[in-house]
Amino acid sequence: MSPLRLPGGLTAAPLGLSLVVDAALGEPPEAAHPVVWMGRYCERVIGADPAGAGTGRALRGATATAGGVAVSALVAAATDAAVARLPARIRPALRAAGLWPLLALRGLCDAAVRVADALDDDDLDRARSGLRWLVGRDLTGLGPPLLAGAAVESVAENLSDAVVAPLLYGRLAGLPGAAVHRFANTADATVGDRGRHRLGGRAAARLDDLLGIVPARMAAVLIALAAPAGGGSSVGALRRWRRDGGNTASPNAGRPMAAMAGALGVRLEKVGHHVLNSGGRDPGSADVLRAVRIARAATGMCVLGCAALPRPIRA
Repeated sequence: MSPLRLPGGLTAAPLGLSLVVDAALGEPPEAAHPVVWMGRYCERVIGADPAGAGTGRALRGATATAGGVAVSALVAAATDAAVARLPARIRPALRAAGLWPLLALRGLCDAAVRVADALDDDDLDRARSGLRWLVGRDLTGLGPPLLAGAAVESVAENLSDAVVAPLLYGRLAGLPGAAVHRFANTADATVGDRGRHRLGGRAAARLDDLLGIVPARMAAVLIALAAPAGGGSSVGALRRWRRDGGNTASPNAGRPMAAMAGALGVRLEKVGHHVLNSGGRDPGSADVLRAVRIARAATGMCVLGCAALPRPIRA
């Protein structure tokens, strides 16, 4: 019997091709979208805390989270193993197709552009509707600067979660690495330890925090490097990341958001929660589009940076 061979990290070809597929097709249909399946699993298996829930609820949530991680990793590993049996010339394209659903650059940028267009048209209801694809916060009553700021924050945060992290973990641990991160991030977004998911979602939130440490800081560096693509300041991005990166409730989300605030020179606020770059000007629709340009340039740099990393050896 041959020894088990664990999937190695993805090479530059599938990393780059996955972004080409994403740019051409956007996200898969909902019925065939693995991230949607992950979210539904979390909603149904972890669910909300019942009244009077105690530590047993946290244990059940941790068990369900571990199960989701295991299934995500095994399905991705099986996919990689099947691809490995096929001719070498088509493997990069097939691995790119496997990574593609775990990315969301085009969907993120398209949604942000729609918000910017709505703000230009002074259609705040349409801007709020577009933002609901990007953020989970209450948008009721928010004016144009706060709506634009929420879009800028989302571009920066999701650059880390839905672009940099899948590319980085794909490079380091192949499709299983990218799938495990995406499950953890989806679980946190769906049932993270907030409100009615405080106990059941605790394990998912902590796992997402752990796996997001490096991608968030990598995204902040990439935003600083890519700042000129949006007419921004690399020095401002680095300075604001250092000063304000820890101002958010999340240990990771504030890093790329603060860098983007500094790059653009804008004040980003989530009312009642945090302020980033307090001395900056109010953001507008043009700043949302500038953030999108920075995110796209940062993604190209991310592929080059990941490709330069040593590729782990298959075991």
